[in-house]
Amino acid sequence: MSTTAIISGAGPAGLAAACLLAQDGISCAVIAPEFKPDPRTTALMQPSMQMLKFIGVWNDELKAVCAPLKQLHLIDDTGNLVTAPKIQFSSTEMNLEEFGWNVPLARLVPALRARAEALGVTFIASISVSAHADEHKIIVQTEAGENYEAKILLAADGADSALRKSLGIGTENWSFDQSALATSFSHSASHQSVSTEYHKLAGPFTTVPLPGNRSSLVWMDRPARIEALLQMSDAELAIEIQLETKGSLGRISDIGTRKAFPMRGQRATTFASQRCMVVGEAAHVLPPIGAQGLNLSLRDAAQAVDLIIGAEDPGIESILKEYNALRRADVVPRQQIVNLMNQSLLSSFPAFALARSAGLSAIANIAPLRNLAMTQGLAPSANLPFAMRG
Repeated sequence: MSTTAIISGAGPAGLAAACLLAQDGISCAVIAPEFKPDPRTTALMQPSMQMLKFIGVWNDELKAVCAPLKQLHLIDDTGNLVTAPKIQFSSTEMNLEEFGWNVPLARLVPALRARAEALGVTFIASISVSAHADEHKIIVQTEAGENYEAKILLAADGADSALRKSLGIGTENWSFDQSALATSFSHSASHQSVSTEYHKLAGPFTTVPLPGNRSSLVWMDRPARIEALLQMSDAELAIEIQLETKGSLGRISDIGTRKAFPMRGQRATTFASQRCMVVGEAAHVLPPIGAQGLNLSLRDAAQAVDLIIGAEDPGIESILKEYNALRRADVVPRQQIVNLMNQSLLSSFPAFALARSAGLSAIANIAPLRNLAMTQGLAPSANLPFAMRG
């Protein structure tokens, strides 16, 4: 089988790329195993929401299980002698109805797949194990021993990408003495469409609105603490969440499915090589701070498609170099900021806490910095791929 583009991986980034390509009439195939339901939600900011609208998956059915994010609060809950002021960002400051939406992955991924199928994307239920390229094509081999040929490959097969490794693309790796617990819960008080990130000594504790009086939670803490939380009964965990939220959401109940993840960082040494563009977690892994992860991954997908569309041969070196340059300029500084923020919470040195407090105070009180933090962190507009522009 030969096609213009092969996408390995059927997560949100890979499926979004498939939809964008097929919508423009470019033949593509997705190689991936069957989707496993994921209990997590993801906060998608306006550029990502624009893309969902562009490819036709943002409809009333999906919207009904999502919740808008109209305010973002940052609260210093470290208990240090020097603490930062509470920071409140409102979407109205940017003339937006909302910054974005909190979207359940268990509903987003099937919606993207259904749209891709409707657009004529070919799906191959297998796992990609290797790839090799020559001057004119790249060939992907599956675990079943089948070969598939294309002009360009989008490796969106996750942090442990087999295709990235088979093409000799290395990674820079680092880890944190943390794990993250992802779950959801009900509460008696209204969340008022506010997402709150509490900065605690072992990492952020972040609540994100869901429809009704319900929120999703990402709780970063030391691995032993997260393991203890996993072992608690629902009633015990509800009490812990109520304590951590200072009662701001009222009585906590109805704990959802729990899942834990080790915290680490990773970045591919190049985002493109040998007729392959590396996309999503195959390209970069970040801790869940500031809603950067999937929004970055979707920008990978949309940027790759922008470069593929209209190219006689999308796998040539000049296009790969352009993709690498564009994505590094977006990814690297965001990773550095997220890592610095996380390390400042984990560090026992007072100077780190003082620097973090001073930085957040400046954002809270200096208008240009506040505006920069919102535009770059929540609704970036510079160098956006076509599908993400308003």
